[in-house]
Order: sequence, then C-alpha cells, then structure tokens
Amino acid sequence: MRYQTFATNTRGRQAAWLDCRHRSHARVESKIRDSKAEGLGLLPSRTMKVNSAWLLAVALATDLRAWLRLLALDDDLAKATPKTLRYRFLHVPALLVRGQRRRRLKIPHTWPCAKEIVQAFTRILALPHPA
Repeated sequence: MRYQTFATNTRGRQAAWLDCRHRSHARVESKIRDSKAEGLGLLPSRTMKVNSAWLLAVALATDLRAWLRLLALDDDLAKATPKTLRYRFLHVPALLVRGQRRRRLKIPHTWPCAKEIVQAFTRILALPHPA
C-alpha cells in the first residue's frame, strides 16, 4: 500500500478531486524542473531586456528538446531529463560531413549511444520538408 498526504486550504471539495488536482500539478512541476535545468533559473542580468532575451532562448531550447523527443527519439532517450540528453546525446564528439551531395554524421563507434544518435539523425532526415 502507498499512503500520501498533502495540505491545502481549499474548502468544500472531496478528497478524490483534491488528489486529482494535486497529481495534475505534479506533471507541471517536472516540466518546470526541466526548464530550470535548461537555464530558466539562471537569469544573467539585472536588466529586463537581457533577461527577456534569455527567457526566449530557454523557451526555444525547451521547444527544440520537446520536438526532438517527439519526432526523433524513443525508449529511454525520449523520457530522459535535459541533463541526460546533454551528456548522452548532445555532447557527442561527432562530425557532420557534406560531400557528393550527401550529408554524413561521423560518430565514434565507441560512444555509448551511437546507435540511438544515428537512428535519430536518420528519422530527422526522413521528415518531409515544409512547403
């Protein structure tokens, strides 16, 4: 059995409704935690213009990570945190080589997630081009 408690000042509601509201908010908290890991909690300046540009960059990074997870990744990498994606997927010592009208991604064979990276890259290249 699993027991859980939470404190609230909401009046006149049943415990099941309160539990449902609490669990749905827990999903939002994980997204906020992931955004903080991408730089949301590190505002670089005291001026509003610089911080608004920083927040725009964090929002773009969050959107790109979400689209990458949705369109190109599967299994463990699709559910990975930003830190895991950064160390397993984005910090790869790879080369993108263009030649003979083709693009090639050269990844060391000893890299732990080399197969998953190649699969993600081929899935991205297989997407139809926007009109």
